[in-house]
Amino acid sequence: MSRRRRRAVILVANPAAPYSRGLRIARSLAGAGFEVEIAAIQDGSHAVQETEGSIVVRRYRPIGRWVRWAAWRPDHPSAVHRFIVRAHRRAGRFVPAARRFPAPTLDALRRIAWFPLPARGWWAGLRRQAPLADLYHACGILSIGVALDLGRRARRQGFEGRIIYDVIDVNLESNNHPKVAPEILSFYRWKERRWVARADAIVTVNAPIADHLERIWRTPTRPTVLLNCQPRWTPPAVRPDQLRAATGIPPERKVILFLGRLGRDRGLEQAAEATLLLDDAALVLMGFGPWADRLRAQDAEPRFAGRHFTLPPVHPDEVPLWTASADVSIIAVPADSLNQRLSTPNKFWESLTAGTPVVVGRDLEVMRSIVERARVGAIADPADPADLARALAEILEQPPEDLAAMRQRCLDITAQHLNWETAVGDYLRLVDELVAGTGRGSMSAATGGPEAS
Repeated sequence: MSRRRRRAVILVANPAAPYSRGLRIARSLAGAGFEVEIAAIQDGSHAVQETEGSIVVRRYRPIGRWVRWAAWRPDHPSAVHRFIVRAHRRAGRFVPAARRFPAPTLDALRRIAWFPLPARGWWAGLRRQAPLADLYHACGILSIGVALDLGRRARRQGFEGRIIYDVIDVNLESNNHPKVAPEILSFYRWKERRWVARADAIVTVNAPIADHLERIWRTPTRPTVLLNCQPRWTPPAVRPDQLRAATGIPPERKVILFLGRLGRDRGLEQAAEATLLLDDAALVLMGFGPWADRLRAQDAEPRFAGRHFTLPPVHPDEVPLWTASADVSIIAVPADSLNQRLSTPNKFWESLTAGTPVVVGRDLEVMRSIVERARVGAIADPADPADLARALAEILEQPPEDLAAMRQRCLDITAQHLNWETAVGDYLRLVDELVAGTGRGSMSAATGGPEAS
């Protein structure tokens, strides 16, 4: 390499306001001497450009026909659109298998052929404006296609243009595609395999997902595991009380915390009902998402008043302090997909790092194994409020010395090995090998393949 600083671009298919995993990776790369940009989506609600220390967060505006296509809704369908939909419904009466597929309207065909269509306007903006770099770290399936294009362009201009595909979740084995026909999902998987074959390395969030990816993709090397765990955190001498201060929950009332996205399939209704089954507890929901307004309205309902609170998210650096002020965290996600069963989301690591025991769903395999092995929480049926209440009480109603010991076990396992400082080591070694051109090598030819499609 030349004497200039190495440059890395982390591609995040959301506004990154902030995106905690991307921010942790950016900080680690900056600490390793890289000039770092987080390239996110401009949504009109956040500044086009911000800085976080030496890291630039730049939000790119979606452009081109993709914006119009992604936004199209059949509010005023054309006569042709209506005819195709009617014909498809009629055909489904005689050929039941046809019902698995959407009507072959122009919009439906675009969404299939150009998967992932909602991200492609952002891709177009990135192709026009994103900087040349030695490393492109693509966070998730919505980023990998454009990362490959940017890497090819960078190599033509004398940069190394290496591509890391960060499989932040098993997207095509999740509940994000509940009504997609198996044949269409197979097509999406084929596209993802093509992208994987052109990437230089694969990274993912835990060992069971790495095992799954190695099996289905038959990668030449096993994906590198970069746990989503948090930086080491030392609790203050006096236990913080941010959640009670923000909500007015009285000192004697136990605080149950849900962190993260507020939406469907998060077990929020079950967690709320479970809380009411306890003698004196309140549920605090801290996050953002499509259900935020609905949940804030629920705060004031007579049944939930004083026992249900919805708060906005805080910066990732502040999460441990807020989480430490909860008595227990809850992850009542239904395990209705492979992705959910193998998940280890931020909220899990944030709870343990803060010393807060956690109740997790019984079929969340990876989290359950950690909770049971380290004795840092309890297991419950996420669909049954009574069983969730039983698990919450199992933690909250322990003798004070036993609860203190459980909190200390959370702190100990994260301080000793389940922390970002430990987890990021393999990733940084991988980056040094790739960008120095001496390591595992590319899964594709150095010149790259055709533009991502």
